[in-house]
Amino acid sequence: MSLSRAKLFALIQYPLPHHLISRVVGMLADTRIDWLKRLLITAFIRRFQVDMSQALEPDPGAYATFNDFFTRALKADARPIGNGIVSPADGTLSQAGRTHHGTLIQAKGQAYSITSLLGGDMRRAAPFRQGSFATIYLSPKDYHRVHMPVTGTLREMVYVPGRIFSVNQATADHVPNLFARNERLVCVFDTEEGPMAMVLVGAMIVAAIETVWAGQVTPQSDQVQSIRFDAPITLEKGREMGRFKLGSTVVVCFGNEVTFDELGGDTQVAMGERLDQALPTSSSKDS
Repeated sequence: MSLSRAKLFALIQYPLPHHLISRVVGMLADTRIDWLKRLLITAFIRRFQVDMSQALEPDPGAYATFNDFFTRALKADARPIGNGIVSPADGTLSQAGRTHHGTLIQAKGQAYSITSLLGGDMRRAAPFRQGSFATIYLSPKDYHRVHMPVTGTLREMVYVPGRIFSVNQATADHVPNLFARNERLVCVFDTEEGPMAMVLVGAMIVAAIETVWAGQVTPQSDQVQSIRFDAPITLEKGREMGRFKLGSTVVVCFGNEVTFDELGGDTQVAMGERLDQALPTSSSKDS
């Protein structure tokens, strides 16, 4: 996409009724009208060249809805879990590196605040102000379940309302504070690597975000909602923690115990792949 077309693509999204479009698409994705559901799935597989051989259920006609197909499980051996800190999802590792004085890199020439990303609470953001982050964009063809990069115990879940711009590279290049202005779900964990925040960012036509402990979480109200967990919810490294109903982005943030060198550009990663093998270097420990 040329620069001028990319800018135009970003600009035309501002006046669109993001949530209305997404809810209509969500209703379509949940249809149980057999011929329509089959048509949607077949067209999607053809358009994005989806490899169904890795799916636990490889028959496209066996899924009750398009959303069931889109959030399909993979075979047990499809994504081996590597050592160290691993990628939480299939996708494009678009940015990674240090969080400098509370600022993350969104794209070349675009930065944003860790405090804004995590819902505006300075105390929540404080452990991550001098940490590291990795941003993974899930394209339509990718596997859309999100897994744990390390073993962690859930401390807090925060729903943050917002717009739902597209999160592809063209929009990331031209919409300031994209990940901190879109609707998102912030999940803060305690881990052996220190604090970890996993931010599941909503996007245009993403009808919902789910977690394994709370079910469907978005969409909600227009207020920030924080839930703290007294009873421990611990998820092992590689375990599913959530999923997108249609694609989006995951931003993983660590405290200063973890160091990722700066990376910009498009690096393909698979869920379970060791992130410090995709990055230039890392000081993260093996687990």
